[in-house]
Amino acid sequence: MAGLDNFFKISARGSTVRTEIIAGLTTFLAMVYSVIVVPGMLTAAGFDAQAVFIATCLTAGIGSIVMGLWANVPMAIGCAISLTAYTAFTMVLGQKLPIPTALAAIFAMGVIFTIISVTGIRNWILRNLPISIAHGTGIGIGLFLLIIAAGGVKLVVPNTHSSVPVTFGDFTAFPSLMTLIGLALIIALERLRVMGSILIVIIALTIIGCLFDPSIKFNGVFALPSFGENGHAFSMDFASLANTAVLPIIFALVMTSVFDATGTIRAVAGQANLIDKDGQIINGNRALTTDSLSTVFASLVGTAPAAVYIESASGTAAGGKSGLTAVVTGVLFLVILFFQPLAGMVPGYATAPALMYVGLLMLSNVRKLDFNDFVGAMAGLVTAVFIILAANIVTGIMIGFATLVIGRIVAKEFNKLNIGTVIIAVILVAFYASGLAI
Repeated sequence: MAGLDNFFKISARGSTVRTEIIAGLTTFLAMVYSVIVVPGMLTAAGFDAQAVFIATCLTAGIGSIVMGLWANVPMAIGCAISLTAYTAFTMVLGQKLPIPTALAAIFAMGVIFTIISVTGIRNWILRNLPISIAHGTGIGIGLFLLIIAAGGVKLVVPNTHSSVPVTFGDFTAFPSLMTLIGLALIIALERLRVMGSILIVIIALTIIGCLFDPSIKFNGVFALPSFGENGHAFSMDFASLANTAVLPIIFALVMTSVFDATGTIRAVAGQANLIDKDGQIINGNRALTTDSLSTVFASLVGTAPAAVYIESASGTAAGGKSGLTAVVTGVLFLVILFFQPLAGMVPGYATAPALMYVGLLMLSNVRKLDFNDFVGAMAGLVTAVFIILAANIVTGIMIGFATLVIGRIVAKEFNKLNIGTVIIAVILVAFYASGLAI
């Protein structure tokens, strides 16, 4: 125990080994739903269910362990739900990218994010990219997740009778009812601060499905981890990155990750009292580098981009202050590698409430918009709205940037406009205007 205490500086940070272990378990229970939800979304886009489950567990397990051992912060890694949705429903299904091309783009994003994290370019980007567009992107992705989840269980269906794209589905259908009940239960349990509430609801709805849904088949509990013959590990198509149409996709991934990773890591670090006297995150550069390298690893094993989970805050709330918390979480993710048959039983209506809940949480980015900066706030909302209207995150970002630049110029707010924002806006509009964008 003394060795662990010295290595992770547990006592120095005002914690104990027992508290760190409990905090790691708490974080795991708060985010383990991701290894069910992420494969569910990627499978819809053509990924192999078994292989992507293994890849998602490995990414969370190894990423979290490295975060704990190297950065020594209580932050757990997992495949980001928002970027998983972008990978599955925008890159692969929406823009028809082959899976190897999508994985190559994710790899490139991870490498770029790593470079900007270790060189300090990230600070330049944060100074030059408008925060309102970042918040608007988060809002739009939240709306995107909601419609993806609702559409997956036929709670909303394509509207063939008017220009409105969707209409309400069959409210009385079993999947629709289970989804709505599950969402209400998650909200209630979260309000009561029940640990692992999302996982509890997923398990409960799966059990109900086993009793009343004949399509659910029991295939055992344990299985040795295997990517199988249809996995996408080490299958990136780097040659396809020469296509300039892929560049806006990589840009969208990088921009989203820069803001999300920085914001999440700072929020968790603040709760764990890991901010130094200069306002900097203790071992912040290592944390960001681990975050970005985890995305590189995720692309290698064939899954969606990785990120620090905001659910790590549940572990810091339980007292976690050191990397031991993250290591415990990571080890638990490696353990569940052997439970893939159970994960394969989970029906779509059991994971849809979790997706919808995450989407609703992302809508809270609205309160981060500064409406005293009217042009900026409106540009953020334009970004969000067009992400969902176009069903394309890059399109929303492009229109948001264009709105911001034009709005600033016409409103004579030149002091709020920087050359970096203008350059990015011009490049994005040029990509779309020339037909190069996918």
